[in-house]
Amino acid sequence: MTYLAIFLLVIAVLPYAAEARRKPMDASARVGATGAFATLSQGTTFYEWLGPTRGPVAVCVHGLTTPSFVWRGLARGLARIGYRVLIYDLYGRGYSDRVTGRQDQAFFQRQLNDLLDDQNIEGDITLLGYSMGGAIATGFTAAHPDKVRQLILLASAGMGVGAKRMTRFIARTPVIGDWLFLALFARTHRKGCEAERHLPSSVENIIDLQLNELRYKGFVPAVLASIRGILASSLTKEHKAIHRAGIPVLAVWGSDDALIPLTAMGNLTEWSRDVRQDVIDGSGHGLTYTHTDAVLASISGALKGGLN
Repeated sequence: MTYLAIFLLVIAVLPYAAEARRKPMDASARVGATGAFATLSQGTTFYEWLGPTRGPVAVCVHGLTTPSFVWRGLARGLARIGYRVLIYDLYGRGYSDRVTGRQDQAFFQRQLNDLLDDQNIEGDITLLGYSMGGAIATGFTAAHPDKVRQLILLASAGMGVGAKRMTRFIARTPVIGDWLFLALFARTHRKGCEAERHLPSSVENIIDLQLNELRYKGFVPAVLASIRGILASSLTKEHKAIHRAGIPVLAVWGSDDALIPLTAMGNLTEWSRDVRQDVIDGSGHGLTYTHTDAVLASISGALKGGLN
């Protein structure tokens, strides 16, 4: 074997070796978790209740790379206005199991359905989704309109906004796309997180918490599985179905969001003309934790205005 061949082999193996060296999400990694764990049909799911033991239930679904801690500031605000708030980690993130396979609508809806059943929640919930969680919440609401009282979307995915060229290539290309993602994602994710370290946050140490996800095996593959799964298409049919079912919807956007631009508002208006939409001035994609008070004001105003 020539030196060039050895060099190429090392380069090919490095991303997979880096993933293999990451820590497993096991009992030792879960020491200190403040919530609880449910054994569901696909694996263990971390969850936490915040707020009063009585009151309307609000269920919060997080996004692609930031687990349930992204909701802590907003959940405290929802609790203050009387909601009993349930947050949980999607598979592959936070303290939940690293379940392998395609992460599509069916995959995430099953986890949410399982968790609601485990917690004896039959319906009448306010469902909130942030970023990719918005796509999950939308799909769940369209499939189970009898369970959702109202839907609140924050910088929601699933609006037909095109991904970057490299992301599209990785999503559509097996093997080579896998290698590229394993090789490039960690560095890109660190850079993106560090660029927001100066921003205000209602979640203490959120940047360090986000970066900590890279220490654990299965996180990076889970992100790729979601890009190829639930994030691969728009949710036109689902939003139209929610509109026909008469379920109230509030969508909140960041004026400076580089990931989900404001063009998404127009798409949503075409699919569901009754949806209420607000824009948070000066906010990027992290509006859930960077502009928590403004988001809460939008939600409170919508509720007082008859969203529920």
